[in-house]
Amino acid sequence: MKAFVIALALTLWASASTAQTASHSGFLEGRGFAFPQEAANDTTRLVGDALFRNEVVLRPASWFSFAAGLDLRANSHDQVEDEWRLDLEDRTLLRPRAAVRRLAATISSGRVTLDVGKQFIRWGRADIIYPTDRFAPRDYLNVVDSDFLPVTAARVSLQFGSETLEGVWSPRLTPSRLPLLDQRWAAIPPEAAGLPVADAGSLIPGGSQFGVRWRHTGSRLETAVSFFDGYNHHPDIDARVRPSDGAIEILRVHPGIRMIGGDLAIPGRVFTLKAEVAFVVSPPKTSDDYVLYVVEIERQIGEWLIDVGYAGEHVRESRVPRLFAPDRSMARSIIGRAVYTLDPERTLAIEGAARQNGDGFYGKIEYSQAMTDHWRLTLTGVGLAGEPDDFLGQYRRNSHGSVTLRVTF
Repeated sequence: MKAFVIALALTLWASASTAQTASHSGFLEGRGFAFPQEAANDTTRLVGDALFRNEVVLRPASWFSFAAGLDLRANSHDQVEDEWRLDLEDRTLLRPRAAVRRLAATISSGRVTLDVGKQFIRWGRADIIYPTDRFAPRDYLNVVDSDFLPVTAARVSLQFGSETLEGVWSPRLTPSRLPLLDQRWAAIPPEAAGLPVADAGSLIPGGSQFGVRWRHTGSRLETAVSFFDGYNHHPDIDARVRPSDGAIEILRVHPGIRMIGGDLAIPGRVFTLKAEVAFVVSPPKTSDDYVLYVVEIERQIGEWLIDVGYAGEHVRESRVPRLFAPDRSMARSIIGRAVYTLDPERTLAIEGAARQNGDGFYGKIEYSQAMTDHWRLTLTGVGLAGEPDDFLGQYRRNSHGSVTLRVTF
């Protein structure tokens, strides 16, 4: 509690500062979800969510900056912890009521930049599915509306003209936050239907992670090659029967993996070709070896930005029967996204994925409008359909609409 009060006081103090070396941004957001149907394990159809986020950036010198961000949350459906504490690790099943979203120092000198602390690291170039994004865990309490989680890491970047070399070292794994077992987004194994389900926790490895990425940026070609050695933030699922009472125990296991990947973008007169691929192996041979790839075509047509492609997967060695990996589970699908800018204050976005065999479908439409300089209203509709044994189809009763009202400061 003391740490929380100190962090909040520092954030508010910096927010009030008018010095040129300090800046801040933030928002207060309220969001309501409405589900027309009840789920088999969740009868709640209305959910309310509130989020306060503030970030401060201090720049005492041209070569040094420090960023700190804070999240405060509330939720009507027991998705947020009850206790007041300041969370630094992002390893809890529930969202923390108060969490450090960012806490990082940046040092720049010539062609070298060093970022140390809690930060966001994104390597993916594709849309919807990002095969090479290995330092980007997510919050999947709502599977189709997932936010990225920060990771604790040291990142160094060296830039030489159009070439950038980036190295990342993270002392520990930050796992993705999975759906709660007693709520509608839980992926309960078919053999557990109708049986009591118990959470057996997570096996989170204690080792560090390392990655390196080279990127070339040019007018005719943008490309990157990346390597990762660490752990999968998406877990394999170990489901077993508990002899004492016959309950199904669900254990999350984060296996060691190694990845070699790459991406490219080739701008053309008619469209831009984008592709991303990841070759993933499990050195201890406890998880799957596979290839995950995305190929997309992007084109600007007037006020429309349209992106259509295909996400595919080839499993070289299958070793686990169950896993929670939305990137892999949405593969073998046609994917697409379109954004229409009506005017500087209004946008319309549409995205979707459809299985090549027709067993699953996901679609989302979102309209956003700025009502004043600080207030924005967003209306979202999500549709899901398909077969019960398909990753998308299992959420067929989770189609929903939401309304978001945000004030920025």
